[in-house]
Amino acid sequence: EVQLVESGGGLVQAGGSLRLSCAASGFTFDDYAIGWFRQAPGKEREGVSCFRSSDGITYYADSVKGRFTISRVNAKNSVYLQMNSLKPEDTAVYYCAASSSWPQSQPKGYDYWGQGTQVTVSS
Repeated sequence: EVQLVESGGGLVQAGGSLRLSCAASGFTFDDYAIGWFRQAPGKEREGVSCFRSSDGITYYADSVKGRFTISRVNAKNSVYLQMNSLKPEDTAVYYCAASSSWPQSQPKGYDYWGQGTQVTVSS
C-alpha cells in the first residue's frame, strides 16, 4: 500500500520556522519526484517546492524562494521542507505528493498524496 505521511505542522508566529516531514512507503522512492503543495481555505492547491532525484533538480514557487528549502533522504524514504521567515500568507494545509514523471508544480501530475498537515502563521 502506498503511503505518504506528513508531519511537523503547527502554529508559529510570523518570522518563525517549521520543518515539515514526509515519510513515504509502498513504492520505489528513488524513482519518484516529490513535491510539496499547499492549499489555503477558498484557494486552489498550489505547488510550493519539488525535487527530482534523478538529477537533483528542484523547483520553488516565487513566493517561497529564499525562505523554504526542500531536502530528501532516500535512505529514509523521507522528504523535508524547511520553512523559515514564515508569513501569515503561508498559512495552509501542506501536502506532499509523489510523481513518476516531472509535473513540477502541477498537482494533476502527481500519483500519490498524503493527508496533509496544517501550518498556521500568526501575525
